[in-house]
Amino acid sequence: MQSMQYNIVEYDDSKHREQVIGLWQGVFGYGAAHNQPGVAIDKKVENGDGLFFVAEKDGEVIGTVMGGYDGHRGWIYSIAVRPECQKRGVGSGLLGFIQSKLMELGCLKVNLQIMEGNEAVQEFYLANGYSVEQRVSMGKKLY
Repeated sequence: MQSMQYNIVEYDDSKHREQVIGLWQGVFGYGAAHNQPGVAIDKKVENGDGLFFVAEKDGEVIGTVMGGYDGHRGWIYSIAVRPECQKRGVGSGLLGFIQSKLMELGCLKVNLQIMEGNEAVQEFYLANGYSVEQRVSMGKKLY
């Protein structure tokens, strides 16, 4: 498919919230309460680190990316692209954009997690220079 023109801008809660929630529900299909889009958005906005961006085309949100940086490692979260806009450079553009923002902060290495068995997303990251690292990912819900 041919690449498309779009703009990447910082997330604005008053402008983008409902569109991002709809996109994430459609792309990610969240089931767990701690992953609900509104909760994730609220926590990121509250954090105020400025590492939350949307891709817009004609005023509509077509993609998202969030980053995190703790001074040691960078993290990439919530890359989502509308299905009709996938395979047109939007995801790779968002990935490159957040990587640049993390590098500006001095980040030397970035990590991300994907669900086991999600080969399409794994192929996307492999095509963008990422590799599978042998790690055990552990988590604990704190609520």
